[in-house]
Amino acid sequence: MSDLPVVVVGGGPQGLAAGAYLLERGLTPLVLEAGPSPAHAVSQWAHVRLFSGWNELVDPAAARLLEPTGWTAPTEGYPTGGEWIESYLAPLASALGDVVRVGARVTGVSRKGRDRLVDAGRDEQPFTVHVAYADGREERIDARAVIDASGTWTAPNPAGADGLPALGERAAVEAGLVTYLPPTPEQVEQFAGKHVAVVGAGHSAMTAVIQLGALAEAHPGTRISWVVRRGGTGISFGGGAADELPQRGALGLGAKAAVDKGFVELVTGFRTDRITVADGRSVLTDENGVELAPADYVVVLTGFRPDLSFLSEMRLELDATLQAPVRIAAEVDPNLHSCGDVRATGAADLAHPEKDLYLVGMKSYGRAPTFLAMTGYEQVRSVTAALAGDHEAAARVELVLPDTGVCGGSGAFDDPEAASGGCCGAPASPQIVELTVGAR
Repeated sequence: MSDLPVVVVGGGPQGLAAGAYLLERGLTPLVLEAGPSPAHAVSQWAHVRLFSGWNELVDPAAARLLEPTGWTAPTEGYPTGGEWIESYLAPLASALGDVVRVGARVTGVSRKGRDRLVDAGRDEQPFTVHVAYADGREERIDARAVIDASGTWTAPNPAGADGLPALGERAAVEAGLVTYLPPTPEQVEQFAGKHVAVVGAGHSAMTAVIQLGALAEAHPGTRISWVVRRGGTGISFGGGAADELPQRGALGLGAKAAVDKGFVELVTGFRTDRITVADGRSVLTDENGVELAPADYVVVLTGFRPDLSFLSEMRLELDATLQAPVRIAAEVDPNLHSCGDVRATGAADLAHPEKDLYLVGMKSYGRAPTFLAMTGYEQVRSVTAALAGDHEAAARVELVLPDTGVCGGSGAFDDPEAASGGCCGAPASPQIVELTVGAR
């Protein structure tokens, strides 16, 4: 199979970096991007500013590929998604050339002539990757290995607290009253004088809360509700000044300030059960029958989950809770993990019973929310070394991840008294919370 390409599913930051590493190793990459352009998922949040600086967003192998073209690595500041594409990801895709195909959606991965049940000669057979192109064509591509860097962007979590869409949620989406995308600056301006509910407690939700809090400050009469499932406030605001990524910590402080100033109403312990559409507005109801005031718009930013549908013929070894490779699950599980002590992961951690199949990037974390671009770059460096037979390089760890400065465990989801170190903890019933920003 040495003449066959390594198929990389997804042409985002990690997929393109994988292409660069494979070329550097003398292997043939084929990067398949479902969207109409490289890094299409990033383009969906082009207006959002990253909390990682440029030095954490450019992969070393990609930089080595780009430098002969006259490209210069940006070194200062925190780019938006659009700037990340313009100054790095688009030039990288151009440098990779024909090995990147856009409008190429992978619909299935299997072993040639073998379904999931067949053992005989399985590892000796090439992968067969089924691709549907935007122009209607279909193709099967034989591959020596598959690196799935397709991310999770296309599979957002719903508003429903049980992991399924709330009753009425689909109808609210169809009515244009619920979105799973962070609002653009243009959309934010359209919300002036209206009631907007933000559902979710992660960094994307904090970004939206800061934007909408500024809108409420500038336009009296605008009402912003921030709806989180957990009872308690500490986890909602991140690590602040203790975060080793300052801009990530600043998100929490900015969201906290918006609440403290009264521009954002924080509702905790609210676990959405139903969304009712009436008179062009949405009413969120929780599991106990508590209703929020009718909202003109609901922004659901509750994280993402991996799409495993096209890997149904593959033999995966995934954690039952996170849907992440079992050897990294305990490191990133929000039920267990705390205080930012996630370690870098490599090929050995990402391997599956299906030889030469790897899930990398955000998808490798399953439903966990703690992924950084630099984590994915280290993953693809290690994976491509393993595929090239350089097991010493594959085993080497070349990255230490920054501390978040927060306790991320969810052990206090229903039991505030179980919170350790004061990270979580508050009554589990829905509350409107008023906060004061402490000295720092």
